[in-house]
Amino acid sequence: MGLKVKPKQLSKDLMRSFTDYLIKRFTREGAHTLYARFKKMILAAVEKDIIRKNPCTGVSIKKDYGQLKKDILSQEEIMKLVATHYDKENPDIRRAFIFCLYSGLRWCDVKDLTYANVDYSNKLLKFEQSKTKAHSVANGVVISLNDGLLALIGQPKDGNRNQIIFLLPSHTMCLKALRHWVARAGIEKHITWHCARHSCGTNLLSNGANIKTVASILGHSGLAHTEKYTRAVDSLKQAAIDSMPPLEI
Repeated sequence: MGLKVKPKQLSKDLMRSFTDYLIKRFTREGAHTLYARFKKMILAAVEKDIIRKNPCTGVSIKKDYGQLKKDILSQEEIMKLVATHYDKENPDIRRAFIFCLYSGLRWCDVKDLTYANVDYSNKLLKFEQSKTKAHSVANGVVISLNDGLLALIGQPKDGNRNQIIFLLPSHTMCLKALRHWVARAGIEKHITWHCARHSCGTNLLSNGANIKTVASILGHSGLAHTEKYTRAVDSLKQAAIDSMPPLEI
């Protein structure tokens, strides 16, 4: 059995020790994400009078927006992935992930899209971000669509615009299929569904889009979140230069 902690034992010192453990135990943004969920649970306990004071007040794990920590797919790798097929592939997973690579949508948003979100005449996609719906008034996003993205979306059967566009299984099943697809394409990177969003932001900037446009497409409330893609582009440029054969004069 694991260690049991009583509500009255929750203190700031214990929370500081807990955050130190999370930072050491988990990589990338895992520590921040887990602590955010833990704080929601503690807040609920305070609201239900299970504990009198919130021990998490003043104890935080800062999220690093300055560096992109997930792998991204280059434009060449995206083309390789699009060209790769395998037996018993799920066409909806395939269409949805490619759509995310070119639109920057999160998995939680693409899975809920309906044909009612699509303005075919003006080539626009309009939706509310699931991640910010509960705590932001600026969670609405409008994305311009090209003919390729409209082809991925298709048309609703029987004219029912309330149908889900991409009939996706669980997040776990989507990840399993994605990893198999990436490996079959010969891409040696740890690619998760969220990497599609990061790849979209980075590739848009690489192709000359300005940072405000990219922030708008990705539904960022400010530029701090988007600046990490600028740094990723700079790193890719430096890596490209470093990959050239040494110059001997």
